[in-house]
Amino acid sequence: MESVQTGAMVTMQYTMHTHLRDGTVKDHPEQEMSFIFGVDRQVPTMEKAMESRCEGDSLTLTIPAGEIYGEHDPALTREIPKKGLIKQRLKEGQYYRQMKQGCLVSFKVLELGPDTVLADFNEPLAGITVSVDLKILAVRDASREEIEEAQERQMKKKIGCG
Repeated sequence: MESVQTGAMVTMQYTMHTHLRDGTVKDHPEQEMSFIFGVDRQVPTMEKAMESRCEGDSLTLTIPAGEIYGEHDPALTREIPKKGLIKQRLKEGQYYRQMKQGCLVSFKVLELGPDTVLADFNEPLAGITVSVDLKILAVRDASREEIEEAQERQMKKKIGCG
């Protein structure tokens, strides 16, 4: 029986559960995907857990925020002046976006004060962990062409084209 190792084409079925920072869990529909292990990069937690596993194996993983969307950084929450901001766009709990001097200013409005805004400049999904229930459906040796295609995909991702 083939096991998951570098150069293996792996097909898996998975269900993802997003654990939001407020404690709620969002369940996503079941999906299937195929990738070449060790070439098509996956999050480290998943790669480590899947290595040496076989077709038919099932796993439940918890993937930390740092591997998915990044950690939530409290230093990126600050009080800023309202001056220069478009007042109609300032709504508590909503994201504010504005082009200023050719740059996009984007933050979540946490609180509105008389002259200031408590703004969170973290990425919207920062601090969110994910759990995954997965089943390995198939494992086989990838062809040379499949490996070359996967390497090309990864190279494009590194330069921002994928």
